[in-house]
Amino acid sequence: MKKFNFRKVLDGLTAASPVGSSSGGSGSGAGGSVHPGGTAGAAGTPREEIQETLTSDYFQICKTVRHGFPYLPTALAFDPVQKILAIGTRTGAIRILGRPGVDCYCQHESGAAVLQLQFLINEGALVSACADDALHLWNLRQKRPAILHSLKFNRERITYCHLPFQSKWLYVGTERGNTHIVNIESFILSGYVIMWNKAIELSTKTHPGPVVHLSDSPRDEGKLLIGYENGTIVFWDLRSKRADLRAYYDEAIHSVAWHHEGKQFMCSHSDGSLTLWNLKSPNRPFQTTIPHGKVQRDGKKPESCKPILKVEYKTCKNSEPFVIFSGGLSYDKPCRRPSLTIMHGKAITVLEMDHPIVDFLTLCETPYPNEFQEPYAVVVLLEKDLIVVDLTQSNFPIFENPYPIDIHESPVTCTEYFADCPPDLIPVLYSVGAKHKKQGYSNKEWPISGGAWNLGAQTYPEIIITGHADGSVKFWDASAITLQMLYKLKTSKVFEKQKVGEGKATAEIVEEDPFAVQMMYWCPESRIFCVAGVSAYVIVYRFSKHEVNTEIASLEVRLQCEVEDIITPEPETNPPFPDASSQPPSLKSLSGSTNTVACEGTMKDSIPCLSVKARPVRMPPGYQADLVIQLVWVDGEPPQQITSLAVNSAYGLVAFGNCNGLAVVDFMQKTVLLSMGTLDLYGSSDPYQRQPRSPRKSRQFAAGLTELSDSPVSLELERCKSPTSDHVNGHCTSPTSQSCSSGKRLSSADVSRANRRGPGRPPFRKAQSAACMEISLPVTTEENRENSFSRSRSSSVSSIDRDSKEAITALYFMESFARKNDSAVSSCLWVGTGLGMVIILSLNLPASDDLRQSEPVMVSPSGTVLTLKGAVLTFACLDCMGTLTHQPYEVWRDPHSADDGDKTRKRKLVMHSPSSSQDMGDHQFAVICSEKQAKVFSLPSQTCLYVHNITETSFLLRADVVTLCNSVCLACFCANGHIMTLRYLSN
Repeated sequence: MKKFNFRKVLDGLTAASPVGSSSGGSGSGAGGSVHPGGTAGAAGTPREEIQETLTSDYFQICKTVRHGFPYLPTALAFDPVQKILAIGTRTGAIRILGRPGVDCYCQHESGAAVLQLQFLINEGALVSACADDALHLWNLRQKRPAILHSLKFNRERITYCHLPFQSKWLYVGTERGNTHIVNIESFILSGYVIMWNKAIELSTKTHPGPVVHLSDSPRDEGKLLIGYENGTIVFWDLRSKRADLRAYYDEAIHSVAWHHEGKQFMCSHSDGSLTLWNLKSPNRPFQTTIPHGKVQRDGKKPESCKPILKVEYKTCKNSEPFVIFSGGLSYDKPCRRPSLTIMHGKAITVLEMDHPIVDFLTLCETPYPNEFQEPYAVVVLLEKDLIVVDLTQSNFPIFENPYPIDIHESPVTCTEYFADCPPDLIPVLYSVGAKHKKQGYSNKEWPISGGAWNLGAQTYPEIIITGHADGSVKFWDASAITLQMLYKLKTSKVFEKQKVGEGKATAEIVEEDPFAVQMMYWCPESRIFCVAGVSAYVIVYRFSKHEVNTEIASLEVRLQCEVEDIITPEPETNPPFPDASSQPPSLKSLSGSTNTVACEGTMKDSIPCLSVKARPVRMPPGYQADLVIQLVWVDGEPPQQITSLAVNSAYGLVAFGNCNGLAVVDFMQKTVLLSMGTLDLYGSSDPYQRQPRSPRKSRQFAAGLTELSDSPVSLELERCKSPTSDHVNGHCTSPTSQSCSSGKRLSSADVSRANRRGPGRPPFRKAQSAACMEISLPVTTEENRENSFSRSRSSSVSSIDRDSKEAITALYFMESFARKNDSAVSSCLWVGTGLGMVIILSLNLPASDDLRQSEPVMVSPSGTVLTLKGAVLTFACLDCMGTLTHQPYEVWRDPHSADDGDKTRKRKLVMHSPSSSQDMGDHQFAVICSEKQAKVFSLPSQTCLYVHNITETSFLLRADVVTLCNSVCLACFCANGHIMTLRYLSN
């Protein structure tokens, strides 16, 4: 008999877990004796220590790359020679982007906001000015950029910096109006300071304000143009240390831009005006325009507009110059979106943006300021997006952004990660995704093309799938650290668009985002993809390379906990599961009625929240909807959100559950096999006696926790300590069935308010428990005491007077031993609940594949019930050698292939993974993890070989059994931020 040891190798804990062993044929009970370390083994078995080869020191979190849009961007810089882009943020981060795949993240230790960035063009270095008045010089010529030098200003605040092309002097303007000069090589102050009072002399009688602009003359780098906030402009000769000219305008200056000849410059002002100045006559601007101002009839100055925050003046050899600026719109249209204006000759183009403009830069053919600039693109940094506009085409199209910065284009509501995917998946998804791309993009290549990108030798196919609040699903290629979007799927296209005022059915469940994706299930081998949405629906997708025009099949399932039956004191006489002979007639009563039932008054019954398109729908190549399953209203109560989802392509089944019960659907025959309340799933195997409670009018319903004390029958209520009970109130209870202190029945509006979420908040990932019942154990023995009641049920049981529910929190299809006396494995569905209960259902599939489309699939109880502490999160199966056994699956075949031969139409099933293709032996092991503990059971004996109490003060958010370095591990993510790995060892 193998010995097990799940060792904690990644939690920062040094306590070693002792080894527990138990013989599969012994009658020591399900739990055995529990050792202080949380390890369970047979009583009296000597504890032997296995030499550990992995320690916590071998496991460290290493930040490799950061995907997504920079958070709160503040600054932008571009190297026109190396063609790399830098973005600074309010949190002190710097993001450096080059060609697709070149993505680097740097962080200032101070965390101060980045005010400005300046590249040392073509030198692999970057200067950053931060809000803490510090300058930093970054070395970019190494794998991980690092700060070479830093310089802190203690007495003055930095407002503007300028580094001329191929210059060793960095000019720094301050809030006091002074200008300092820093040697870029030594990164120390030169001692040369242009004092504000000496610069302006007698041009104004008051302080000119902070320095808002610095730039050298394109004709002479020894002369510096200084712009002050109050409208003063000084042209300073660095050699003679005096001002060549001074100019003043009665509106505040925001930015200045030179003409490439160095004879003219343009200023943008706070009244929405642009002024053009000539060095030969600095007394006043020789041209003043307000581009978006209305011209007055009496010849007066056009009315003021919003400030022009930045202007760039770029010349072309064979055409009119470009004047590009942000802001400057008129005040009479307050609801207009932020805009970028492009003036080319007499043509004025206004590009409206979806988000406020942070900064923009014009990309030019030459880095030399004294040549014709020849602009070809504009990079616009928005608060939540990065846009590049093509200036070479008259309609100014934008480039298609190759960076994964639009991950949160719609808020991400769920994610899934897949490693070692079939190698042909990524190219296939990319090819179908390329056909779906939007039209109207520039046909030129992405202009930010610098940097070098090496894949490396250790790459393997990785795919990340994100579900979003708008119902979209995105497939991302995460191989080799990069993240590229492969394919986008819109689940909302399956449903009819809701007309204004007709969304009341959905509003009872969710206030907004009725198509939000709640959970996903993907089988990479069969390419079957399943989505569960917040409006209580499940969509099964099949992948095809061919376009089809067909109707979408739909099923409606009636899944509701019958509260009145639970409260009724009479015992149930009908068995919850019919035998095989009576299965077909019972399916009609289990499956939801597809017709709308006439109800009294306005009570809703047997209607879904959304309407599936009834007409034929054109489906492009890619994922095509094969079946839509919707939960329906029952007696005026909306369907509860789905809390668990599982699909198996070999069986052709999809299973999902919520706080009311479980539904199993045959998506091959498009029939509902099972739709049953959780309590009925136990049959006669329920270890608890759930006593009906009469309603108490004097007590208000309240969510609490049921904790079993030393006495097996006594119950103790306490406050909720984990989200498994918090979410019971918001998502898993039926307020319409609960009694208030006044004894009145809650209205549907109350239900809507109880289930309402705030805007932008992702839908509940797993409503892991919703138990509302009194539980007592009729017979208590030492054998089952640990298995059922030695733990605190406080994290997974909620008590509400009249309601009695138990959420389905985990589902898993596997080939396993369903009963203790089984001699061979069979198809099973493992069901985990919010009370820590595990129920095994047997699946009776047709013997031959030829009969699969015609013969019914039978679902029956096995009588096996296992228990854990806390809501069940995940299952896994190990063979007798301790190798992880994967679920059976169907090899992908195109459902709409033009070749109708028998070879292509026949299903090819893989019943277990290649690593365990040898004889599975006479036993296997089931690994079950809840939000509190993990257990290993030997099958078919159902002996608990090992139990580990993972956490007592917190709870697990997610867990999965994976293979790391040829070892099977249980990876756990805890709510306190810890990541723990329990490793399987055998002797």
